[in-house]
Amino acid sequence: MNSAAPALTPTTRALAWCLHLLVIGLLSLAAVRAVTGERPHAGWIIAASVLCGLTYAAGPVLPGVRRSRRAAALWLAAVGACWTVLLALSADGVWVAFPLYFLQLHLLPRRAGVAAVVATAVVAIAGFAVHQDSFSAAMAIGPALGAAVAVAVVWGYQALYRESEHRRRLIEELTATRADLAAAQHTAGVLAERDRLAREIHDTLAQGLSSIQLLLRAAERALPQAPQNAARYVDQARQAAADNLAEARRFVAALTPPTLEGTTLADALERLCTTTSARHRITARFHLTGDPVPLTTAHEVALLRIAQSALANTVRHAGATTAEVTLSYLGDHVALDIVDDGHGFDPTLLPASDPETGGFGLAVMRARTQALGGTLTIESAPGRGTALAARLPLTPPSATEPEAHP
Repeated sequence: MNSAAPALTPTTRALAWCLHLLVIGLLSLAAVRAVTGERPHAGWIIAASVLCGLTYAAGPVLPGVRRSRRAAALWLAAVGACWTVLLALSADGVWVAFPLYFLQLHLLPRRAGVAAVVATAVVAIAGFAVHQDSFSAAMAIGPALGAAVAVAVVWGYQALYRESEHRRRLIEELTATRADLAAAQHTAGVLAERDRLAREIHDTLAQGLSSIQLLLRAAERALPQAPQNAARYVDQARQAAADNLAEARRFVAALTPPTLEGTTLADALERLCTTTSARHRITARFHLTGDPVPLTTAHEVALLRIAQSALANTVRHAGATTAEVTLSYLGDHVALDIVDDGHGFDPTLLPASDPETGGFGLAVMRARTQALGGTLTIESAPGRGTALAARLPLTPPSATEPEAHP
């Protein structure tokens, strides 16, 4: 047993009250039988019963009895001494031994409790035998059987209590673990959503604002000599701003890209090439190969964003005159190729990403393809143009499905 008694629960509190009532009832019974039976020393029996009852009643009131084994042992010794006096005066005191068993087993350490129970049973048997002026096996059966029942009940209760405490601790640990797991999942979800929004903003708003900037610069250069061209550039910049406004509203509404609403990926890519050719000094052409199959929203969004980012890089950095965009359905894969005739670059000497100058495009495109279990390859060299190929399996990993429904 622990050094302190277990905290009372509603069940144990009810059992404690039952024990109190049992002790008071048995002491009252001994006093009443002494009066009604006209037994000798009736006054002393009543006095011993009252003294035993008062000594017993002091235990629940004194806080030290539950907090200290030593205080509990002293209180039990006092109760036992009063009970012994009562037993010496009346044979009816033998019945008080039964509730004493429970007190001793509950308040004392296991070995000391069992020893106290055995000693109490021996005193009860001996006292009853003295009052009967004889001894028989039947006299020992009652106190001994009561002691055995008390030991079994108390030990069984203690085992159940320990099991209950063990389960309570397990439940608390499980609850804490679930809370930690929920917090970790929440943090992972926040980071994943932040990464997704970063890619979306880079491939839509950032590229659109860059296109608007290029168009306005072209309008500024054309304004003195060719007002008509300047007006055309301004109109295209206004249309680009409207498209970016639609993208910004999509972030708020968490819908699919406006470019893909009510159309196919091939049509969206073809319209992207047409828009790019109209707004910038480059000819972008779209090609479709293979038999089109339905794609998940995640596939369509990823391929469209990769095409937007690649064409934006071509317009801003490549100095190309033509760009070929090819969407290919290859059985269990879908591929997107963007090839331009620009001045190219060395893929091993790419500048580091910077919030002021950019440089996030290729990293974002690679992250999109890897998230869907695909690959992104880039082939380029100075003066030889650039070829970018994104290849995605038609059955993406399950972990990527949440991005399909942001």
